[in-house]
Amino acid sequence: MPTTIRTIIEDQEPLTASARMTVDEAARLMKQSKFGAVMVVENGKLVGIFTERDALFRVVAEGRDPQIVPLASVMTRDPQTIHPDRPFADALHLMHASGFRHVPVVEDGRPIGMVSARDALGEELENFIYELVRQKQIKNVAS
Repeated sequence: MPTTIRTIIEDQEPLTASARMTVDEAARLMKQSKFGAVMVVENGKLVGIFTERDALFRVVAEGRDPQIVPLASVMTRDPQTIHPDRPFADALHLMHASGFRHVPVVEDGRPIGMVSARDALGEELENFIYELVRQKQIKNVAS
């Protein structure tokens, strides 16, 4: 039986921030929590995600001051999300197909956790890679 996302995040305390929080504050929060991303929440609803990559590309590389830049101006708005009862392989596929490493987990409109590529270090990754190889082989045979 495939591992569900709920199983992966069951002991996780969601890392959230306000859109008004500065990049500097968010970066410290991410470092302290050892998370590569923070979910940006307003009125209990997910409005965005801010990742290490956002900090690098949208702040540092553009010469913006992280002590004054609010997350609202550099976060990814309305990120793709996944339901906690989906198989973890679905999250891996979403990350692979869309080119990102973090997926907020949302239930009943509220963020309850986040899965990342790092969570794949194990059996789920092996199964996902096997499935990708199998699909490629089928495609090659059908061509």
